[in-house]
Amino acid sequence: MTCTDLSTRIDMTGRMMIALEEIEACREFAALIPEVRTNLVFACPDTKTPADVMAVDGRITIVSGMPRAAGRVRYGASDHMARLVIMLMQTDPSVRSGIDFANPPGFSDWLYGYCREKGWTIVLVDRRDEPADLKNVEGSTMQWKAREAVRAVGGKVPKIICDAGGPGKEPVCTLFGNEPVGVAHDVCGIARAWPMSLK
Repeated sequence: MTCTDLSTRIDMTGRMMIALEEIEACREFAALIPEVRTNLVFACPDTKTPADVMAVDGRITIVSGMPRAAGRVRYGASDHMARLVIMLMQTDPSVRSGIDFANPPGFSDWLYGYCREKGWTIVLVDRRDEPADLKNVEGSTMQWKAREAVRAVGGKVPKIICDAGGPGKEPVCTLFGNEPVGVAHDVCGIARAWPMSLK
């Protein structure tokens, strides 16, 4: 583990817990939790492996209509989301946190307008464009998705990456930031602004 410094681990755990408190208090976010459930991740500086990425054990689910963490936060509790953040850190090491959420019909079109108002960059990655030889290789989809998103915005990490899903793949979006408290604040802002979250 690269996060062997106790003060760093305390800081990361504290930020994750504060972020989870905001998410669990955001009723509207329950409407954006996908069937595969949501995870919130926070990577150690200079990490190279998912074992150095803090995440929610069991992901974030829905209990009595509210978002709820299924387990505690711990290092190594995520694979796919961790790999995606690690890949993006190769472009911008300051982007250490992310959260995934549902991309229901019509949502990404609305989200483009929301991001435009916020001045955020958003990219839609079409998984149909993924090379066939990569689809069955462990970890390659996240690498391809990260590369495509960075390429689409001229070599920078976008604020949000959305995909439309594919065979056996649920459509999701992922929002990124430097640390999880800001990520939680931003995604809850999206959830509260999306008109369908109140239906």
